[in-house]
Amino acid sequence: MKIITKLFSTFLVLLCIGLVGNYFVSTYFGTSSVVVKKDVPLPDELHPEVRDAKEELLAKAAKKGIEVVITDGHRSNEEQNKLYEKGRSDAGNVVTNVSGGGSYHNYGLAIDFALKRDNGDVLWDMKRDDNENGESDWMEVVSIAKDLGFEWGGDWSSFKDYPHLQMDFGLTIRELKNGHRPEKAYAKNE
Repeated sequence: MKIITKLFSTFLVLLCIGLVGNYFVSTYFGTSSVVVKKDVPLPDELHPEVRDAKEELLAKAAKKGIEVVITDGHRSNEEQNKLYEKGRSDAGNVVTNVSGGGSYHNYGLAIDFALKRDNGDVLWDMKRDDNENGESDWMEVVSIAKDLGFEWGGDWSSFKDYPHLQMDFGLTIRELKNGHRPEKAYAKNE
C-alpha cells in the first residue's frame, strides 16, 4: 500500500509540475496550444476600425474647435527601425523603445496625433486651450479618443507616449508577431 501511495503522490506532483509548467510557458513565452500562423503578412494600412475611429476623432474634436493632425498611422518595420535608431545610432532623442514588429503601428492598430493652430503650426502642447473653454485641448482629444475605444500612451506606467493612441483588440505584440490578427479583416483605404 505504501508503494501505491508513494507512486500516486509522485504522479500528482509530476502532474502539477506539468500543468504549472505549461501555464508558465504559454503565458510568458507565448507557446500555448493555439495554432500560430507565422506566415500571415503584416498589414500595410490602418485596421478599418482604427481608421474609422480616427476619422470620428477628427470630426468630434473639430466640433469642439480643436484641429487635430494625425502625425503617424501605420508604420512598416523599416520605418519603425529607423525611428528606433533615433537617439541611439542616429542623432536626436529616443522616441521609441521598440524596433520593427514591436509596435502596434506595425499592425495598423495605432495612430499618433498633434494639434494644429490656425496659422498652420503643429504643436505637441498638452496645456494649450485654444478653444478657450477652460480645458486643455490635448486632454479633450484624449477624452474623445478614449470614448472611441482608443488606449492612450499617456496612461502607461513607463515610457509615457503622449501622442500615441492604439486599439489592441485584446492582442499582445507577441500574438501579433505570431500571426494573430483582429477578427475584422483589414480593408484597403477608400
